[in-house]
Amino acid sequence: MSDAPALLTVQGLSKRYRKFTALSDLSFAVTGGEIVGLLGPNGAGKTTALRCISGVVRPSAGRILVGGYDLGGQEREAKRLLAFVPEQPNPYEMLTVWEHLKFVALAYNTMDGFEERAGELLARFDLTPKRNELVGALSKGMRQKLTIACAFLHRARVLLFDEPLIGLDPKGARELRERIRDARDEGAAVLVSTHMLDTAQKLCDRILILRQGHKLAEGTLQQLQDHAHASGDATLEDVFLTLTAEGGAGDPAAPAAVGTINPR
Repeated sequence: MSDAPALLTVQGLSKRYRKFTALSDLSFAVTGGEIVGLLGPNGAGKTTALRCISGVVRPSAGRILVGGYDLGGQEREAKRLLAFVPEQPNPYEMLTVWEHLKFVALAYNTMDGFEERAGELLARFDLTPKRNELVGALSKGMRQKLTIACAFLHRARVLLFDEPLIGLDPKGARELRERIRDARDEGAAVLVSTHMLDTAQKLCDRILILRQGHKLAEGTLQQLQDHAHASGDATLEDVFLTLTAEGGAGDPAAPAAVGTINPR
């Protein structure tokens, strides 16, 4: 785990939709120079958490700090440090690929060195031949690559990804994994939601597991193995299935067996 200060701090985050509670009292932090995986079964609250953290959805309770700025009261300052790649990208269809990148750079006031950065990102994600095409003419996978390129364009300090690898071709998936590692090495805080447990095990420094809107466990793979009473060679998949099983070590209905791991 990085010794850098937390760039993303989530305190008591809850989100309710009438009688349904999607998130309940979620707290965690991601430091600079760290990749944290956000895992959980379908309906665990992963996407809701990312939407609240990105400012797309207003939480019912809690506090979110981005680079020390309170998202609730200092929204502009906080969002300048953020980049969010949703599971279903929705870029502006009437702009060309290049115009879309330029629009993002202008929005974040990061035009200095824009052409070099944008050109590099186009090349890394095989978008150079599509540079002058309208976004509306792109395939779903190409739109996803464009959205990912936009996320890296303004050198965000906190990067949020919701199932970013789904729909990418093998080369694009490898480029994304490498670029995420590069961002971490450059001091960014990265939060990645994914169902690809093998990828999460290889990519992430720590793991946060949600179930039914609650945090079950948080820590390195070794800490999660200990929490699940698993052997040292147990995979993240083994641990995840143990912790998220009904009545298992992480079941909210069995609090006596729960010991939330927080290495902080």
